[in-house]
Amino acid sequence: MFSLITDHPFWLLFGYLLGSLSCAIIVCRLSGLPDPRTQGSGNPGATNVLRVGGKKIAVITLVGDILKGVIPVLLAKLYGASLDLQIAIGMAAFLGHLYPVFFHFKGGKGVATAIGVLLVASWPVGLSTVATWLFIAKVVRISSLSALIAFALTPLYAWWWEPQQTFFLIVTGAMSAMLIWRHRSNIRNLLAGTEA
Repeated sequence: MFSLITDHPFWLLFGYLLGSLSCAIIVCRLSGLPDPRTQGSGNPGATNVLRVGGKKIAVITLVGDILKGVIPVLLAKLYGASLDLQIAIGMAAFLGHLYPVFFHFKGGKGVATAIGVLLVASWPVGLSTVATWLFIAKVVRISSLSALIAFALTPLYAWWWEPQQTFFLIVTGAMSAMLIWRHRSNIRNLLAGTEA
């Protein structure tokens, strides 16, 4: 991991800065809507934007957040980067979304950006995660629970589809753990039976 940081600082910085562009905040500002951090759940993500601005704005936010994971990893892949470097850059974009330098390090929960990273770095892992999320969402109709279950299973998918890629498994596991941690208020609401 240390050599990845020292040998490829530009890629990692690019991933982090792109991830730091909060699509929810930018889209709401451009649409004349309130800052999503001051409305609903207070989370700058697509689900909360849905509450604030409706489906169209939420879809734009969702696509933007996914692209923040897709673009840096895809460019690295086209450049010929190894899977280790791709997932490291993806992690940088994910951290940018969670802790954006442009928005006082107060970001979203990372679901869409993590999905974008996984779809490019290892499409079988990404599709498995998306399929799980969609299936659980269809059954329980609770966005946070769908994300929690999907990402709890993502390291298992990484182990299954990329069995020789230890670093990929470690980073995917770390990403999933951070995403679940960011949902801790949702977990409390789920346990209390008050989650929307």
